[in-house]
Parts: sequence; structure tokens; C-alpha cells
Amino acid sequence: MNKKRYALWTSTIVAASLFLSGCQLLTGYKKIDEADSAKAWVGKVQPIDGEVNIMCVGTYHCEIVQIDHTLIIAPDSHEPVNPQMVEAPPNYNATNPAQMNMDMTPLLNKNSIKVVPLTASGMPGLTNYYARMMPKKHEIHVNFYPEKNMEYVERFAMIHDFVESGTYQLRAYQKKTSAQSGSLLETASPEPLCIELLQGNKVQRRFCKQLGAEHQGEFVETDMVNTDSTATTSKKITTL
Repeated sequence: MNKKRYALWTSTIVAASLFLSGCQLLTGYKKIDEADSAKAWVGKVQPIDGEVNIMCVGTYHCEIVQIDHTLIIAPDSHEPVNPQMVEAPPNYNATNPAQMNMDMTPLLNKNSIKVVPLTASGMPGLTNYYARMMPKKHEIHVNFYPEKNMEYVERFAMIHDFVESGTYQLRAYQKKTSAQSGSLLETASPEPLCIELLQGNKVQRRFCKQLGAEHQGEFVETDMVNTDSTATTSKKITTL
């Protein structure tokens, strides 16, 4: 298995049919926002030299549930598994986390992981967190909640070599497909769900769920060359 091209995308239920188009961030299947509105969902990340910060955006709620063999956010309580892993300063404001001031200490070693409150979630009473870790190859597991419904979750996992320090995002959106091609069944199906890995503002990798009969429900990583072309090639990702 080529772990550099590895991802997992499964869902607990089948989504209802959509007639939406465009490359758009997900804020629920019934409420689609433009990609530029991602900033409204993101609080302030305070990067530290030599570290990697990673967060997830694009849906009502998302959680980094696991990094490597370390559990981060519990999927049942939606809170950090280990309170000692949380770095929240005394002046942390739970009602408006984006306005907090932080003076964070560097990680102790290459295996250290910290989680930091980022912003209030689109789900009432929940908080989005981002994770701090050291640059190296990591396996990241994320739960995305595209609807305002905790019973519907999309699970995504990937292995990526974080060579450079900096801020990364795993961003969910819906990929535009051609309404002029495909069968009536295909054109009536939901627009494909995709995840982009961004380093700063640059897309590093892109994964999209497949709707075709041959690879129904599978998650495929697409090449980053000429990705806006209809002739874009893709590569099947081995799943767990």
C-alpha cells in the first residue's frame, strides 16, 4: 500500500439527492455557501516556528478525532479525550474563541500533540479545535458533519508527510460536475464531496468521493495538474 496516496472516506448514511452545482464549501446540504465564506468559520491560529497547525473547515462541524495512534476528540462527547492535551489560556472566551489572546509554549518533542480551541461550531454548544504537531509523516482522521445533524457523519482519513511547518487546512466542498454528461441517474445524484489539503492558501492534495457505478462511494485522490480541466485524471485510494 502506498501510504502517501492513502485516504478513507465513509459515511454512516446515504445523502439525499442534490441538484446543486459549483465548487462550494459545505455548510450543510441544504445551505451551501461560497468558498470565500470559509473565513467566517475560522478563528485565529497562532503558528509557532517549526510546528504544524492543522484544522478542518467547510461543514457545520468537524473534528480531528485521531492523529497517528493518539485519540484527539471523542466522537461521542465531541470534546478533547485528554484535558491535559488542551492548550487554552486563562482568558479563553468560550462564546467567542476567535478573539482570544494566546501565548503558547512550543511542543516538547516530535511526538507531542496539542489541541487549541479555534472557534465556536456551527452546532450549538460545540467548539472547533485545531491541532499542533511536529513536521513529519502523520495519519490524520477527521469527522465532518455536513448537516446540522449529529447522526450523519462523513469520516475521512489520510496519511501525509508534513515536510514543512506552517498552517494546514482540510477543507470540505462540493465539486462541480458537468450537467451535460452522464446518465439521468448520474445527473440526479448529489454533487461529489471533496476534501482539499491546503498549506496556507495553496492546495496540496485533493480527494473526491466517486459516484460512478464502478467505484460507488470510494474516495479518489485527483492529480493536481490541470485539475480544472474535465480531462483531469484521478487515482484510486486504498481504503482501510
